[in-house]
Amino acid sequence: MSFGKGCHLHLIDGSAFIFRAYHALPPLTRKSDGLPIGAVAGFCNMLQRYVEDNSGPDAPTHVAVIFDYSGKSFRNEMYDQYKANRPPAPEDLVPQFPLTRDATRAFNIACKEVEGFEADDIIATLAVQAREAGGRCTIISSDKDLMQLVGSGVEMLDAMKNKRIDRDGVHEKFGVGPERVVDVQALAGDSVDNVPGAPGIGIKTAALLINEYGDLESLLDRAEEIKQPKRRQSLIENRAQIELSKKLVQLDEGMELDFTIDDLEVQDADADTLLGFLAEMEFRTLAKRAADKLGAEPPVIAEPVAQAGAVTEDESVPIDAEKYEWVQDRAALDRWIAQIMKRGYVAVDTETNSLNEMVAELAGICLSVEPGEACYIPVGHKKGASDDLFGGDELQAGQMPLQEVLDALQPMLEDASVLKIFQNAKYDCKVFANYNVTVAPVDDTMLLSYALHAGEHNHGMDALSERYLGHQPISIKTLLGTGKSAITFDKVPIEDAVKYAAEDADVTLRLWKMFKPKLHQKQVTTVYETLERPLVPVLAQMERHGIKVDRDTLSRMSNAFAQKMAELEADIHEAAGRSFNVGSPKQLGEILFDEMALPGGKKGKTGAYATGVDVLEDLATEHSLPGLVLDWRQLSKLKSTYTDALQTHINADTGRVHTSYVQTGANTGRLASADPNLQNIPVRSEEGRRIREAFVAD
Repeated sequence: MSFGKGCHLHLIDGSAFIFRAYHALPPLTRKSDGLPIGAVAGFCNMLQRYVEDNSGPDAPTHVAVIFDYSGKSFRNEMYDQYKANRPPAPEDLVPQFPLTRDATRAFNIACKEVEGFEADDIIATLAVQAREAGGRCTIISSDKDLMQLVGSGVEMLDAMKNKRIDRDGVHEKFGVGPERVVDVQALAGDSVDNVPGAPGIGIKTAALLINEYGDLESLLDRAEEIKQPKRRQSLIENRAQIELSKKLVQLDEGMELDFTIDDLEVQDADADTLLGFLAEMEFRTLAKRAADKLGAEPPVIAEPVAQAGAVTEDESVPIDAEKYEWVQDRAALDRWIAQIMKRGYVAVDTETNSLNEMVAELAGICLSVEPGEACYIPVGHKKGASDDLFGGDELQAGQMPLQEVLDALQPMLEDASVLKIFQNAKYDCKVFANYNVTVAPVDDTMLLSYALHAGEHNHGMDALSERYLGHQPISIKTLLGTGKSAITFDKVPIEDAVKYAAEDADVTLRLWKMFKPKLHQKQVTTVYETLERPLVPVLAQMERHGIKVDRDTLSRMSNAFAQKMAELEADIHEAAGRSFNVGSPKQLGEILFDEMALPGGKKGKTGAYATGVDVLEDLATEHSLPGLVLDWRQLSKLKSTYTDALQTHINADTGRVHTSYVQTGANTGRLASADPNLQNIPVRSEEGRRIREAFVAD
């Protein structure tokens, strides 16, 4: 295909993928020979996700991964200190660089680098060629240096945040459009790349100066006019340095390349080549995933022979949902219990018909004692599909009576000599407590991850599995559906539930085996053992006990707020000169800035005016309408978020509100409160303080 109008070029910043993969995953070595492969594993996972996710109107017709060539570029000839302060690559990453190139070629994606030039220059040249040919170009990177290319069919995509960067995004970052980014960078310099810039001038000041004087050359020519003495002096004395800095940050858009965009046309991966590479790297999970997508048989990857005294890693056992057991009778359950009592630990997970632990009923229980070995014990799966209007309590076949299962498991779940391992133990412990089973002792992989990695990423099981096991668990949405047609787990056919549920226990056990030994290495054993873990039963008991709320007080407040809002609406309509929907920012913006011609109107990407708190507070000195709207919004928020919502959270049986205290909700270690949040009950306004009167004691 000849590249032109209607074509779409994707340019992937290979170095960004490599370093992201290296820092995101724990050190990993190939078992057969100890070769470091952690970054390669992460890189391959990212490429696989990229290939799987690219469909629809934004799918590429042409694609390439662009790498930095090892060694110095032409910029070092201009300025010998360019990038001089960058530390050398980590020792275990160096042998992985060529393997990432091999990986790219294995996926049948063009892999390009040019000696003497940086990846950014190649990307710039190709992006400009794509633009001139009338096609689109998406640069998959968040590198600020590439933002000078955005516009006229060229955009960027931050793949980690799934955020597109267009002209508005560039302006948000630099305070100027893409065509003036190099001017701002020349002034501000770059400590990472050792670009000197103008001493004492940062991004904001640089943008202010460029916007005032139009471009860098005009600014430097008229530097004598600048009133601030330090700025003036810095610009005049460092002109040559600033002009050099511009040359350093300006990308080369006219490189002579030994290939054309036409050579980058998207090609399907060759199954033998890709699976052969993944097998060579010994990536079992990824090889199976790729084979499934290609409709091919996964390669057989031989296990290395363990040396005397060597420890083999349990996570090397492939995750295969087809091998999990559906426990249907007492004999099978007793075998699992005997295995657990012999082992002394077990990963446990519950499946329920609700996320609200206070009302949740058990659909089934999952157990795992060995990686790759897990079972599901269904106890509450009902017949009837999602569109069965009459529901029905008739159970699906192949389930043991709930009480028989609980009677069999309770001694083990309460046995002090058996460690029960959960992901988010508090939820499962509260579910079991509904059936008078007190689970102890427990370990929690979510809290282990929080103690080890707080602030680095979230601690949900799916995210941990992808990051640390290289495995993407079965999505719950594939079983339950979404939106109004979604069903609860107790309506899922058991044969499907077994694969999803048992996998959760298997993954939880693998994460525990990986995380628990690292507590001592990371010196967080005390934090986990004396703070996080002992807090689980305490919080579970607090949450089950709940907090008493006076429904009548809340109801009276809701009515009073509604009446006051109606009065404010009348005043707002009078001030506006006509009726409109006060809750519509779009309609409010049109009245304020089009009809009343108040100053400061700015339209966002949707074409609607911004009417946030800061805008209305500024306008409140110009006219009465903005102040009235702010008062109305405050009451609306109090009513909807607190006096109305809190009533819906009152448990019908206990008459209390049962919040959930989240241990992993804040990087600082503080608890968060959710469903509902009881840690943000207002206190600053008089109306807000009144809401606290509804929290009462017996």
